Amino acid sequence: MRVSMGTHLLVNMYGCPPDLLERADVVAKLLNEVVSETNLTKLAENHHQFEPYGVTSVILLAESHISIHTWPEQNGSAAVDIFTCGDPANADKAFEALKRKFKPTKFDAHKVMR
Repeated sequence: MRVSMGTHLLVNMYGCPPDLLERADVVAKLLNEVVSETNLTKLAENHHQFEPYGVTSVILLAESHISIHTWPEQNGSAAVDIFTCGDPANADKAFEALKRKFKPTKFDAHKVMR
């Protein structure tokens, strides 16, 4: 018997405005807005700034986590994991908010039920 423990979205975004991906403070602000707007519960966060640009950010959630790795110099690309437990709609809501915030011109997403 398979019991669903959560929803894991694996997202690649392309064509995001580079200024949204270059600096850790901007990425942190946008990810925190996604968490807030989708009523997820933030436990902790960590953001790393690469030089000259690019970011790795993780927000630990009571529901699991959201992480992003950015490559602004490569066609405004970002790789995102959204992993939520409970209602599968939470991951979908976070994904929609993520798209509004980072404004990709193209993306692909894969949903894995865990």
